[in-house]
Amino acid sequence: MKLAIVGVGKLGLSLLEGILKRGVLRPEEIGLMDANLSRAAQLCEKYGTLHLKQNTLAGSTRVLVSVQPRVFPEISEWLAQPNTGYISTMAGVSTATLTRRLGTKRVVRVMPNLAATIGKSQTAITAPKEAQDAGDLDFARSLFGAVGEVYELPEHLFNAFTGMSASGPAYLAVVAEALADGGVRMGLPRVLAQELAARMLSATGELLLQRAHPGMLKDEVASPGGTTIAGLEALEQAGVRGGLIAAVVAATRRSTELGHDQE
Repeated sequence: MKLAIVGVGKLGLSLLEGILKRGVLRPEEIGLMDANLSRAAQLCEKYGTLHLKQNTLAGSTRVLVSVQPRVFPEISEWLAQPNTGYISTMAGVSTATLTRRLGTKRVVRVMPNLAATIGKSQTAITAPKEAQDAGDLDFARSLFGAVGEVYELPEHLFNAFTGMSASGPAYLAVVAEALADGGVRMGLPRVLAQELAARMLSATGELLLQRAHPGMLKDEVASPGGTTIAGLEALEQAGVRGGLIAAVVAATRRSTELGHDQE
């Protein structure tokens, strides 16, 4: 068995589907384990993977740990297996903490976001030399490349990446909701307003990738004395820009706190 996935929530399931869809691994090369035993059994039957228990985990070459950080100290006692590489998606949990609790330096730390569910995740990845030499880093890169883009970052930037990119979809969802509310306030039907907001954010992302700086797109839309610059002035007066910056800072700090809880 080449991979055991411990924790098959939204992220674990998205990764499983991406791996199978891209042909990175075959179903019989993957095992699943989850606290919800019936859910794990149903998924194994659906995808043709192996259903794992604690006493069968040792048969895996590598283990993906996709659980909440708070449960890691409890499960690390039986997660630790000899001659095994580990890949962790747990927010705030450093490679040093992973190494200490799992008893090996063959650990890879990754941080994807919810867009993995549609194959468009932005995933940060880092690993110590031992994991690189054992091929664990390349293996993890191939896994998460199946659900989006992968960015190799130094570990000291991981909490900032978490605060911006991993948490970012929630911020933009609030932006979309607020834009739709504004449309409804001015008379647009709710369903139409929500669709317009979602499609506008999606298209704007594609436009931004074609420009060197977000300000260039803003300036293209905002003509002198027009409607857009009036709206932008209202955003500045409401402190929207500062609020988004503060959100990234707060989430980054919380990611750091989660890591301290593991020490």
